[in-house]
Amino acid sequence: MAGDAEGGAESDDKTEAASPRRIERARDDGQVALSRELAGLGALSGGVLGMVLAMPLGAQMVRGLGGVMSRAHDIPPIDGAMEMARLGMLVVLPIALLTAIGALAATFLQTRGLVSAKGLAPQFSRLNPAAAIKRIFGMDGAIEFLRTLAKLALVGAALWHAVGDPAELPRLLFLPPALLLERLGRAAGDLVVAALMAFAAIAAFDWLMARHRHLQRLRMSRQDQKEEAREAEGDPHIKARQRQIRQQRARGRMMAAVPKAAVVITNPTHFAVALAYDQGGESAPRIVAKGADEVAARIRAVAGEAGVPIVSNPPLARALFRLELETEIPPEHYQAVAEIIAYVWRLGGQGQAE
Repeated sequence: MAGDAEGGAESDDKTEAASPRRIERARDDGQVALSRELAGLGALSGGVLGMVLAMPLGAQMVRGLGGVMSRAHDIPPIDGAMEMARLGMLVVLPIALLTAIGALAATFLQTRGLVSAKGLAPQFSRLNPAAAIKRIFGMDGAIEFLRTLAKLALVGAALWHAVGDPAELPRLLFLPPALLLERLGRAAGDLVVAALMAFAAIAAFDWLMARHRHLQRLRMSRQDQKEEAREAEGDPHIKARQRQIRQQRARGRMMAAVPKAAVVITNPTHFAVALAYDQGGESAPRIVAKGADEVAARIRAVAGEAGVPIVSNPPLARALFRLELETEIPPEHYQAVAEIIAYVWRLGGQGQAE
């Protein structure tokens, strides 16, 4: 009883429509909306088409059977039986083949060409007698029984409408043979069309119900939606940790470049920007490290340990701090930076110049 209560609570909790991602995952697992009635309609339509196409073969079979019967006393019984079987197969095979094609086509249209072996895996839970009794006598069984009655009523009404007035049937017996065959053929065609229309209506309704049940089974709870969003976008905690690791590694590489810098320009306490410059090169000085507050203090400390000159120039430090790492300074700062580097070189590159 506790398990049933938990299952009911879990079902009640799934109040949200299935997302496209959940539907696609279910499809990958072989779970799609599938109507048996629609597959049956495809088989029936294929069979009717096969019967229409086999009519010329049927006439040929009748003539062949007549010939076999007329020569029954001249041919061995086994040969006569084989010939009759061959003639019968000429008629039966097209009908059987088109019936199978119709059923497969209706199934593949519903599944959009899905072929999955997961649906063929044995479900041992269905062998449980208690579950089988529940399916037969439970709500699902009652719904299936009502559906069967509705189908019989609809098909019966369609056939009754196609037959017309039953009082006309005795009069048919007095018609000439040719006219009788014509009337019977027309009546058979009307019956087939009526049956197909009835089965088409049933199949359409059954497919809508199958799709509704399928989507109901795939409904999601709000927790399911959160977990799916987390899977699609990535766990924010993991992403934050990865971002932190990348920042730490980038900071480590930046700090490793400070001892090789030509000068560190400071605010003097809030900002620190380390510049590298190749005296013999043609490129402008570039920013190899920068930081604010604690990072700036760390840059000054590393520069001091490595003997890199530290120059206080608040306006220039603030301007250079806005630039990206590993970029050359813009032309508007050439003169100010050149004066600082020249000043550092005059000091011989030793000590601090604060």
